[in-house]
Amino acid sequence: MKIAMIGTGYVGLVSGVCFSDFGHEVICVDKDPRKLEMLEAGEVPIYEPGLDELMAKNVAAGRLSFTGDLAAAVDGADAVFIAVGTPTRRGDGHADLTYVMAAAEEIANSLTGYAVIVTKSTVPVGTNRKVAETVRAANPDADFDVASNPEFLREGAAIDDFMRPDRVVVGVESDRAEEVMGEIYRPLFLRDFPIVYTDLESAEMIKYAANAFLATKITFINEIATLCEKTGADVKSVAKGMGLDGRVGNKFLHAGPGYGGSCFPKDTSALARIGQEHASPMQITETVITVNNAMKQRMVSKLQDMCNGKFNGKTVAVLGVTFKPNTDDMRDAPSLTIVPALVGGGAKVRVVDPQGRREGEELLPGVEWFEDSYAATEGADLLVLLTEWNEFRALDLQRLASSMSEAKLADLRNIYSVEDAQRAGFTAYCAVGRQGYGLPE
Repeated sequence: MKIAMIGTGYVGLVSGVCFSDFGHEVICVDKDPRKLEMLEAGEVPIYEPGLDELMAKNVAAGRLSFTGDLAAAVDGADAVFIAVGTPTRRGDGHADLTYVMAAAEEIANSLTGYAVIVTKSTVPVGTNRKVAETVRAANPDADFDVASNPEFLREGAAIDDFMRPDRVVVGVESDRAEEVMGEIYRPLFLRDFPIVYTDLESAEMIKYAANAFLATKITFINEIATLCEKTGADVKSVAKGMGLDGRVGNKFLHAGPGYGGSCFPKDTSALARIGQEHASPMQITETVITVNNAMKQRMVSKLQDMCNGKFNGKTVAVLGVTFKPNTDDMRDAPSLTIVPALVGGGAKVRVVDPQGRREGEELLPGVEWFEDSYAATEGADLLVLLTEWNEFRALDLQRLASSMSEAKLADLRNIYSVEDAQRAGFTAYCAVGRQGYGLPE
């Protein structure tokens, strides 16, 4: 089938590349000349493991191409996917649909035959019907259906998530549209991956409900972690005991400095706003947002305690600033709260991150960037583990401790145990939801 993918951001590019690997002819559209130049040169503008090789393979096979000409891409397409950004709108927390509606209108004016217009972007409930209205208003003679096909891609594991999904959700209203979507996802159906067909509103809601629930699990275990620190319990043991219950599950029960990224902050805010608009407040989701923001501030207080109450004059090495490993995404990362607090408090901050520098240099002014963890830590007063990149999971802690002015470790991802820190010679240690030592009373 011929597919036009409007938008080559994270969702659009990953989806377009993977659809081409299914054997479809895919044309990805973007209006940014610099991004198009990179893509046509075989360069991937985002960091996602394996995406560059898969893209090159399908470009070479003639199944994948890039253009700035939307009309040419839409001409003769069986399906046109809208995968543009839906950032949080300033002032009200709602998803900004400006780009979605602009794409819908441009698609309407470019249709030459029947096509399914598929919303891949995360959008509030009711958006697909608005897309249909926009298309009809712009082109009353257009022959089309709309479909909702939300994505469930984890950054850092997006290709595997696309090729081996837990489920594919498709919201449609006609047999014709369902047939087209079934043909697009036929390779997954043949391998028995679940494809859930439902109505437009349910498909839209599934995305928000799933992400809000996962954000709730993260926030719940972080609150439990706070209580563990007060009571002497260990959150890792608590999470393990909880997760072995099949009704709970062990995923998203890892205590840390709070969630971030491109999905959870945006989607929880949007869901809360949808609830307000329909006089059905999402009280749990609203509380999750509040608690998660407070959790990041609590991490700042932890680090302040490690520095005897003040950051001024301290040298702090921070390992990891992206919101999670295996991505260069800095959106709503805990580092954007924690690092500015360190700098603003007068600390000299050294940062190491395998992929975070490209965005981080602009987002984290006043820090010094290092390529090597040991060089960054030498002479430091505090070492902070903030993102659990594999490179930080097997550090020589003794070497790090011996090179520091003050051997203090704040492990905000619970990578190492208190015994590991003690054996290495750290004079003070704290984690999240676990007992530390060497902290001022």
